[in-house]
Amino acid sequence: MEQAYLELGKKLIEEGHYKGDRTGTGTNSLFGYQMRFDLSKGFPLLTTKRVPFGLIKSELLWFLHGDTNIRFLLQHNNHIWDEWAFERYIQSEDYKGPDMTDFGRRSLVDEAFNEAYQKELADFCQKIVEDEEFAKKHGDLGHIYGYQWRHWETKEGRFIDQIQEVIEMIKTNPNSRRLIVSAWNPEDVPTMALPPCHTMFQFYVNDGKLSCQLYQRSADVFLGVPFNIASYALLTHLIAHETGLEVGEFIHTLGDAHLYVNHFDQMKEQLSREVRAFPTLVLNKEKKSVFDFEMDDIKVEGYQPHPSIKAPIAV
Repeated sequence: MEQAYLELGKKLIEEGHYKGDRTGTGTNSLFGYQMRFDLSKGFPLLTTKRVPFGLIKSELLWFLHGDTNIRFLLQHNNHIWDEWAFERYIQSEDYKGPDMTDFGRRSLVDEAFNEAYQKELADFCQKIVEDEEFAKKHGDLGHIYGYQWRHWETKEGRFIDQIQEVIEMIKTNPNSRRLIVSAWNPEDVPTMALPPCHTMFQFYVNDGKLSCQLYQRSADVFLGVPFNIASYALLTHLIAHETGLEVGEFIHTLGDAHLYVNHFDQMKEQLSREVRAFPTLVLNKEKKSVFDFEMDDIKVEGYQPHPSIKAPIAV
Protein backbone atom coordinates (compact mmCIF):
# COMPACT_ATOMS: atom_id res chain seq x y z
CA MET A 1 0.00 0.00 0.00
CA GLU A 2 2.90 2.37 0.60
CA GLN A 3 3.63 2.05 -3.09
CA ALA A 4 0.57 4.22 -3.81
CA TYR A 5 2.27 7.14 -2.05
CA LEU A 6 5.64 6.51 -3.69
CA GLU A 7 4.02 6.38 -7.13
CA LEU A 8 2.58 9.84 -6.50
CA GLY A 9 6.00 11.20 -5.55
CA LYS A 10 7.56 9.73 -8.69
CA LYS A 11 4.76 11.07 -10.88
CA LEU A 12 5.15 14.57 -9.48
CA ILE A 13 8.87 14.63 -10.23
CA GLU A 14 8.46 13.25 -13.75
CA GLU A 15 5.10 14.62 -14.86
CA GLY A 16 4.13 17.45 -12.49
CA HIS A 17 3.30 20.90 -13.82
CA TYR A 18 5.55 23.64 -12.51
CA LYS A 19 3.56 26.23 -10.58
CA GLY A 20 4.40 29.20 -8.41
CA ASP A 21 2.82 29.22 -4.97
CA ARG A 22 1.92 31.34 -1.96
CA THR A 23 5.30 30.75 -0.27
CA GLY A 24 7.39 31.72 -3.30
CA THR A 25 9.20 28.37 -3.28
CA GLY A 26 7.73 26.78 -6.41
CA THR A 27 6.21 23.33 -6.90
CA ASN A 28 5.55 20.52 -9.32
CA SER A 29 1.82 19.99 -9.14
CA LEU A 30 -0.94 17.62 -10.26
CA PHE A 31 -4.66 18.23 -9.85
CA GLY A 32 -6.96 15.43 -8.78
CA TYR A 33 -5.25 12.29 -7.47
CA GLN A 34 -6.49 9.41 -5.34
CA MET A 35 -4.80 6.81 -3.13
CA ARG A 36 -6.46 3.89 -1.32
CA PHE A 37 -5.27 2.12 1.82
CA ASP A 38 -6.81 -1.11 3.16
CA LEU A 39 -6.64 -0.52 6.91
CA SER A 40 -7.18 -4.21 7.66
CA LYS A 41 -3.73 -4.91 6.19
CA GLY A 42 -1.74 -2.70 8.53
CA PHE A 43 -1.61 0.84 9.82
CA PRO A 44 -0.38 3.16 7.01
CA LEU A 45 2.58 4.77 8.73
CA LEU A 46 5.17 5.11 5.96
CA THR A 47 8.27 2.97 6.29
CA THR A 48 10.51 4.49 3.61
CA LYS A 49 11.15 7.28 6.11
CA ARG A 50 10.35 7.58 9.78
CA VAL A 51 7.07 9.38 10.42
CA PRO A 52 6.85 10.49 14.08
CA PHE A 53 3.67 8.85 15.35
CA GLY A 54 3.72 10.85 18.58
CA LEU A 55 3.15 14.05 16.60
CA ILE A 56 0.27 12.48 14.72
CA LYS A 57 -1.40 11.32 17.95
CA SER A 58 -1.08 14.65 19.74
CA GLU A 59 -2.30 16.68 16.77
CA LEU A 60 -5.35 14.46 16.22
CA LEU A 61 -6.25 14.51 19.92
CA TRP A 62 -5.85 18.30 19.80
CA PHE A 63 -8.36 18.44 16.93
CA LEU A 64 -10.76 16.08 18.71
CA HIS A 65 -10.60 18.22 21.86
CA GLY A 66 -11.78 21.18 19.78
CA ASP A 67 -8.59 23.00 20.75
CA THR A 68 -7.00 25.70 18.58
CA ASN A 69 -4.21 26.87 20.89
CA ILE A 70 -0.72 25.46 20.34
CA ARG A 71 -0.06 25.20 24.09
CA PHE A 72 -1.37 21.61 24.23
CA LEU A 73 0.87 20.67 21.30
CA LEU A 74 3.96 22.25 22.82
CA GLN A 75 3.28 20.48 26.11
CA HIS A 76 3.56 17.24 24.10
CA ASN A 77 6.71 18.37 22.27
CA ASN A 78 4.78 18.90 19.02
CA HIS A 79 6.03 21.85 16.96
CA ILE A 80 3.99 21.32 13.78
CA TRP A 81 2.01 24.55 14.17
CA ASP A 82 4.65 26.82 15.77
CA GLU A 83 5.42 28.96 12.74
CA TRP A 84 1.82 29.97 12.11
CA ALA A 85 1.27 31.14 15.68
CA PHE A 86 4.65 32.89 15.67
CA GLU A 87 3.83 34.69 12.42
CA ARG A 88 0.73 36.14 14.07
CA TYR A 89 2.73 37.16 17.14
CA ILE A 90 5.46 39.04 15.25
CA GLN A 91 2.76 41.05 13.49
CA SER A 92 1.23 42.10 16.81
CA GLU A 93 1.96 45.22 18.86
CA ASP A 94 3.32 43.04 21.68
CA TYR A 95 6.30 41.81 19.66
CA LYS A 96 9.45 43.82 20.48
CA GLY A 97 12.15 41.64 18.88
CA PRO A 98 14.14 42.09 15.65
CA ASP A 99 12.33 42.71 12.38
CA MET A 100 11.01 39.40 11.04
CA THR A 101 9.42 40.80 7.87
CA ASP A 102 9.23 38.15 5.15
CA PHE A 103 10.57 35.69 7.71
CA GLY A 104 9.43 32.55 5.87
CA ARG A 105 11.54 33.06 2.76
CA ARG A 106 14.45 34.94 4.33
CA SER A 107 15.02 32.22 6.91
CA LEU A 108 15.76 29.77 4.08
CA VAL A 109 18.54 31.83 2.46
CA ASP A 110 20.00 34.14 5.14
CA GLU A 111 21.95 32.19 7.78
CA ALA A 112 22.21 35.07 10.26
CA PHE A 113 18.54 35.86 9.89
CA ASN A 114 17.65 32.20 10.30
CA GLU A 115 19.64 32.03 13.53
CA ALA A 116 17.81 35.07 14.92
CA TYR A 117 14.48 33.69 13.73
CA GLN A 118 15.04 30.33 15.41
CA LYS A 119 15.98 32.03 18.68
CA GLU A 120 12.90 34.23 18.66
CA LEU A 121 10.72 31.25 17.79
CA ALA A 122 12.18 29.13 20.59
CA ASP A 123 11.66 31.96 23.11
CA PHE A 124 8.08 32.35 21.89
CA CYS A 125 7.33 28.63 22.33
CA GLN A 126 8.86 28.56 25.80
CA LYS A 127 6.72 31.51 26.86
CA ILE A 128 3.58 29.81 25.47
CA VAL A 129 4.25 26.80 27.71
CA GLU A 130 5.22 28.76 30.82
CA ASP A 131 2.81 31.70 30.68
CA GLU A 132 -0.87 30.78 30.45
CA GLU A 133 -2.03 34.36 29.82
CA PHE A 134 0.54 34.85 27.06
CA ALA A 135 -0.61 31.55 25.54
CA LYS A 136 -4.24 32.65 25.59
CA LYS A 137 -3.34 35.86 23.77
CA HIS A 138 -0.76 34.61 21.28
CA GLY A 139 -1.07 30.83 21.04
CA ASP A 140 -4.45 30.66 19.35
CA LEU A 141 -4.68 30.02 15.62
CA GLY A 142 -8.25 31.10 15.01
CA HIS A 143 -11.16 28.91 14.04
CA ILE A 144 -9.12 26.10 12.47
CA TYR A 145 -9.81 22.35 12.43
CA GLY A 146 -10.68 21.66 16.04
CA TYR A 147 -13.07 24.58 16.23
CA GLN A 148 -14.91 23.62 13.04
CA TRP A 149 -15.02 19.92 13.95
CA ARG A 150 -16.44 20.48 17.45
CA HIS A 151 -17.86 24.06 17.56
CA TRP A 152 -19.13 25.04 14.09
CA GLU A 153 -21.04 28.27 14.75
CA THR A 154 -24.36 28.84 13.00
CA LYS A 155 -25.87 32.17 11.99
CA GLU A 156 -28.31 31.75 14.90
CA GLY A 157 -25.36 31.63 17.32
CA ARG A 158 -25.62 27.97 18.28
CA PHE A 159 -22.82 25.43 17.86
CA ILE A 160 -22.66 22.12 16.01
CA ASP A 161 -20.40 19.31 17.24
CA GLN A 162 -19.80 17.66 13.88
CA ILE A 163 -17.70 14.80 15.27
CA GLN A 164 -20.27 13.85 17.90
CA GLU A 165 -23.09 14.09 15.38
CA VAL A 166 -21.35 11.92 12.78
CA ILE A 167 -20.58 9.26 15.41
CA GLU A 168 -24.24 9.18 16.45
CA MET A 169 -25.32 8.89 12.81
CA ILE A 170 -22.93 5.99 12.22
CA LYS A 171 -24.45 4.23 15.23
CA THR A 172 -28.10 4.91 14.36
CA ASN A 173 -28.18 5.31 10.57
CA PRO A 174 -25.04 3.70 9.12
CA ASN A 175 -26.47 3.73 5.56
CA SER A 176 -26.68 7.52 5.56
CA ARG A 177 -24.90 9.35 2.76
CA ARG A 178 -24.51 12.36 5.03
CA LEU A 179 -21.74 11.06 7.28
CA ILE A 180 -19.69 14.18 6.57
CA VAL A 181 -17.48 16.54 8.58
CA SER A 182 -16.33 19.82 7.03
CA ALA A 183 -13.50 22.07 8.19
CA TRP A 184 -13.99 24.59 5.37
CA ASN A 185 -16.10 27.43 6.74
CA PRO A 186 -15.94 30.32 4.21
CA GLU A 187 -16.91 32.89 6.83
CA ASP A 188 -14.01 31.92 9.12
CA VAL A 189 -11.31 31.28 6.50
CA PRO A 190 -9.99 34.90 6.46
CA THR A 191 -9.28 34.83 10.21
CA MET A 192 -7.61 31.41 10.34
CA ALA A 193 -3.84 31.21 10.71
CA LEU A 194 -3.91 28.64 7.88
CA PRO A 195 -7.08 27.78 5.92
CA PRO A 196 -7.83 24.04 6.16
CA CYS A 197 -5.87 21.90 3.71
CA HIS A 198 -7.81 18.74 4.58
CA THR A 199 -11.19 20.31 4.05
CA MET A 200 -13.83 17.58 4.47
CA PHE A 201 -14.20 13.86 5.07
CA GLN A 202 -16.97 11.33 4.68
CA PHE A 203 -17.56 7.96 6.31
CA TYR A 204 -19.08 4.89 4.67
CA VAL A 205 -20.33 1.75 6.40
CA ASN A 206 -20.57 -1.58 4.61
CA ASP A 207 -20.38 -5.20 5.75
CA GLY A 208 -19.60 -4.14 9.31
CA LYS A 209 -16.63 -2.02 8.24
CA LEU A 210 -16.04 1.72 8.48
CA SER A 211 -14.26 3.48 5.61
CA CYS A 212 -13.27 7.13 5.34
CA GLN A 213 -12.64 9.35 2.34
CA LEU A 214 -10.77 12.62 2.81
CA TYR A 215 -10.79 15.47 0.32
CA GLN A 216 -7.63 17.53 0.68
CA ARG A 217 -7.60 20.77 -1.33
CA SER A 218 -3.85 21.33 -0.94
CA ALA A 219 -1.37 18.53 -0.33
CA ASP A 220 2.33 19.01 0.50
CA VAL A 221 3.26 15.52 -0.65
CA PHE A 222 6.66 15.13 0.97
CA LEU A 223 6.09 16.70 4.39
CA GLY A 224 2.35 16.86 4.95
CA VAL A 225 0.71 13.92 3.20
CA PRO A 226 2.44 11.16 5.23
CA PHE A 227 0.99 12.81 8.37
CA ASN A 228 -2.45 13.19 6.79
CA ILE A 229 -2.58 9.53 5.77
CA ALA A 230 -1.72 8.32 9.27
CA SER A 231 -3.92 10.90 11.01
CA TYR A 232 -7.10 10.02 9.14
CA ALA A 233 -6.35 6.31 9.35
CA LEU A 234 -6.11 6.79 13.13
CA LEU A 235 -9.34 8.78 13.19
CA THR A 236 -11.07 5.99 11.28
CA HIS A 237 -9.79 3.40 13.76
CA LEU A 238 -10.94 5.48 16.74
CA ILE A 239 -14.45 6.03 15.39
CA ALA A 240 -14.73 2.38 14.31
CA HIS A 241 -13.75 1.42 17.85
CA GLU A 242 -16.48 3.57 19.41
CA THR A 243 -19.16 2.47 16.94
CA GLY A 244 -18.36 -1.25 17.16
CA LEU A 245 -17.20 -1.61 13.57
CA GLU A 246 -14.11 -3.04 11.90
CA VAL A 247 -11.96 -0.78 9.74
CA GLY A 248 -12.32 -0.75 5.97
CA GLU A 249 -10.45 1.61 3.64
CA PHE A 250 -8.95 5.05 3.90
CA ILE A 251 -9.36 6.82 0.57
CA HIS A 252 -7.24 9.94 0.13
CA THR A 253 -8.44 12.30 -2.60
CA LEU A 254 -6.12 15.21 -3.36
CA GLY A 255 -6.93 18.48 -5.11
CA ASP A 256 -3.63 20.30 -5.72
CA ALA A 257 -1.04 17.62 -4.96
CA HIS A 258 2.35 19.29 -5.03
CA LEU A 259 6.02 18.62 -4.39
CA TYR A 260 8.08 21.67 -3.48
CA VAL A 261 11.13 22.10 -5.70
CA ASN A 262 13.39 22.03 -2.63
CA HIS A 263 12.00 18.58 -1.73
CA PHE A 264 12.94 16.83 -4.99
CA ASP A 265 16.22 15.36 -3.70
CA GLN A 266 14.55 14.14 -0.52
CA MET A 267 11.77 12.45 -2.45
CA LYS A 268 14.29 10.78 -4.76
CA GLU A 269 16.12 9.44 -1.71
CA GLN A 270 12.85 8.09 -0.32
CA LEU A 271 11.99 6.46 -3.66
CA SER A 272 15.31 4.60 -3.58
CA ARG A 273 14.46 2.82 -0.32
CA GLU A 274 12.86 -0.58 0.10
CA VAL A 275 9.29 -0.67 1.42
CA ARG A 276 8.83 -2.52 4.73
CA ALA A 277 5.74 -3.95 6.41
CA PHE A 278 3.28 -1.51 7.98
CA PRO A 279 2.99 -1.59 11.79
CA THR A 280 -0.07 -2.59 13.82
CA LEU A 281 -2.19 -0.04 15.67
CA VAL A 282 -3.06 -0.87 19.29
CA LEU A 283 -5.84 1.01 21.09
CA ASN A 284 -6.79 0.88 24.77
CA LYS A 285 -10.00 -1.16 24.59
CA GLU A 286 -11.15 0.16 27.96
CA LYS A 287 -11.72 3.59 26.46
CA LYS A 288 -15.15 3.71 24.86
CA SER A 289 -15.40 7.25 23.49
CA VAL A 290 -12.99 8.86 21.02
CA PHE A 291 -12.98 11.89 23.33
CA ASP A 292 -11.60 9.86 26.25
CA PHE A 293 -8.40 8.73 24.55
CA GLU A 294 -5.08 10.08 25.76
CA MET A 295 -1.58 9.74 24.34
CA ASP A 296 -0.76 6.52 26.23
CA ASP A 297 -3.95 4.86 24.97
CA ILE A 298 -2.73 4.80 21.36
CA LYS A 299 0.36 2.87 20.22
CA VAL A 300 1.86 1.20 17.17
CA GLU A 301 3.75 -2.08 17.30
CA GLY A 302 6.25 -3.46 14.83
CA TYR A 303 7.20 -0.12 13.29
CA GLN A 304 10.65 -0.50 11.69
CA PRO A 305 11.09 2.39 9.25
CA HIS A 306 14.11 3.74 7.41
CA PRO A 307 15.63 6.90 8.97
CA SER A 308 13.83 10.21 8.75
CA ILE A 309 14.60 12.60 5.88
CA LYS A 310 14.72 16.30 6.75
CA ALA A 311 13.26 18.95 4.46
CA PRO A 312 12.46 22.68 4.90
CA ILE A 313 8.87 23.66 5.55
CA ALA A 314 7.31 26.31 3.32
CA VAL A 315 5.36 28.82 5.43
